[in-house]
Amino acid sequence: MHFVNGTIVTADTLLTGATITVEGDRIASITALDGTPSDAIDLQNGWLVPGFVDTQVNGGGGVLLNDQPTVEGIAAIGAAHAPYGTTAFMPTLISDTPDVIAATLDAMDAAILAGVPGVVGAHIEGPWINPSRKGIHDPAKFRLLDDAMIELLIRPRKGRVMVTLAPELTDPASIARLVAGGVIVSAGHTDADYETIIDAVGAGLSGITHLFNAMSPLLHRAPGVVGAALDDRHVYCGLIADGLHVHDAALRLALNARPHDRLMLVSDAMPSVGAVDKDFRLQGRLIHVEDGKCFGEDGTLAGSDLDMAGAVRNFVARTHADVPTAAAMAATNPAAFLGLSHERGTLAPGLRADWVALTADLRPAGTWIGGLKIADGI
Repeated sequence: MHFVNGTIVTADTLLTGATITVEGDRIASITALDGTPSDAIDLQNGWLVPGFVDTQVNGGGGVLLNDQPTVEGIAAIGAAHAPYGTTAFMPTLISDTPDVIAATLDAMDAAILAGVPGVVGAHIEGPWINPSRKGIHDPAKFRLLDDAMIELLIRPRKGRVMVTLAPELTDPASIARLVAGGVIVSAGHTDADYETIIDAVGAGLSGITHLFNAMSPLLHRAPGVVGAALDDRHVYCGLIADGLHVHDAALRLALNARPHDRLMLVSDAMPSVGAVDKDFRLQGRLIHVEDGKCFGEDGTLAGSDLDMAGAVRNFVARTHADVPTAAAMAATNPAAFLGLSHERGTLAPGLRADWVALTADLRPAGTWIGGLKIADGI
């Protein structure tokens, strides 16, 4: 395939035109293009970037994973996000019962075996979180992390398993046990102090779920989770760049304080993304969606109405980061966080042929998975 009149963001350079050769579902070569073949795809001063990798997708297309922890539910969520450039995603379960957690993990395995496009694992967000930082999560579902749940989480799976927990409600040994079993552990909905987070990182915790939101803030004598996240150079930090969850100045602070390859854009998307009827129910509670904001009856934010192309567009506009940096935060960095850099997250030979075309104003214009165009954009 030939692409012209734009900027193609490859692993090591920017090209204004390129030929991408695909063999199977992998990129065989990327070469600079001289001239304009008759079958070239005109980017119209837009961008071609790696397909987005979203580690926090609660729903889409009118489907909430908690309500449909099935192959069909996961497929519907992935299909809703594909037009917005998401080529890999972690369907995310909001705090629920052990039975629903088990069903979600089994459905993830089955979805991968069935070849559902884009699904690379599952993110279990809670229920091992702190009631004082519950956000929209239902405290009736909360529980402590026990041996039975650890055994369930570390069972061999077809995809990646990520958990969000409050480190102050467990211990470093349990975190180390999860990590040794292949689970990616992230801190979120937590009131931990700085020292507890650092101890958890020492045990193998590698992520901070939606930095700044639902966690102890940075104070000059009590740095909290935010202070630990900004101070540590290794953990990956997710950011919800919807203009509602995080102030623009906080986004810029994170960009300036953190290594850029340790920041990730996440959607934290709810069923409203890609849906005609935006309002939905979360575990019996009505969630209203208005002007891109999802909120419960008491005004609590309830995830987001954000897609990954919107996250890239917002981040560039609100922080003045360049497009390649924002694209890396939406693709390269989350792929690395998930241990999938050998497969996706970058336009380079040998990796999956997953990419998204963006217009000049960073709106999705087309999505390719495995070299096949699966969506025309929005």
